[in-house]
Amino acid sequence: MGVNVKIGQIVSTQGLKGEMRVYPLTDYLERFEEVEGVFLDADFDKKIKIQKVRYKKNLVILKLEGVDTIEQAEMLRNKYIYVPRESRELPEDTYYVDDLVGLKVYLLDGAYVGVMEDVFSTAGANDVYVIKSEEGREIMIPAVGEFVKEIDIPGGRIVIDPIEGMI
Repeated sequence: MGVNVKIGQIVSTQGLKGEMRVYPLTDYLERFEEVEGVFLDADFDKKIKIQKVRYKKNLVILKLEGVDTIEQAEMLRNKYIYVPRESRELPEDTYYVDDLVGLKVYLLDGAYVGVMEDVFSTAGANDVYVIKSEEGREIMIPAVGEFVKEIDIPGGRIVIDPIEGMI
């Protein structure tokens, strides 16, 4: 398990003074305001302070310490923003994407389905689990209790009960 959690991706600049538009990868946007600093990409030795946070539609507008021009902000485009894992306790039945990716997925009867490859959020709706089958197909399963019966992170497995036609 990683020590840091990916919470956003810088998608573009905002204005001329180093602000950046960030696509959030968390459903808890207040997290940007609660952390003392963030890491960019895999540079976990250098924590960068957040000077300002605001919201614009579905994006977070961030101003990071030391990023004061549009040119500096442009150099950070597409980088991911991470926070230390300890920065938030998760509610029950909520998981970090990093902990789910790579788990083996099975049906209720024990049949192997594939490996959890990704989780993506849909606007306003539930998350969707992306499972890669042995044949290389992508299987999409809504992340709801109706279909996801068990998540066993220590055991490295997820049990699903899809309806006909889902897989």
